[in-house]
Amino acid sequence: MLKDWRNRLFKRSMNSYDISFDELLQRQILGGYIVDVRSEQEYAEGHLDGAINIPYYRINENIYNILKDRDNDIVLYCEAGVRSKKAYKKLISLQYKNVYNLYGGLNNWI
Repeated sequence: MLKDWRNRLFKRSMNSYDISFDELLQRQILGGYIVDVRSEQEYAEGHLDGAINIPYYRINENIYNILKDRDNDIVLYCEAGVRSKKAYKKLISLQYKNVYNLYGGLNNWI
């Protein structure tokens, strides 16, 4: 009973573009980009397998050369979800279509 209550509360606080860690893994299996928007140092200290590092403050620099397919799934993550939400908004403004955010960042899942 308690688990069901937590799941309902969890889903209610998510935005439409937020996804769970399991959903991130599914999108990765299907060929989606997994993008770590933390700093280079944070990325070097540890990151999700298969993730590419594009720090939030560098999203506008040659993003089209790195993420060429604007229709492909792109899942963004950071430590707590703040930078990845900001990166989500930037990518949407740059006409990327299937962009998602790992809800709560790595701290929420790992």
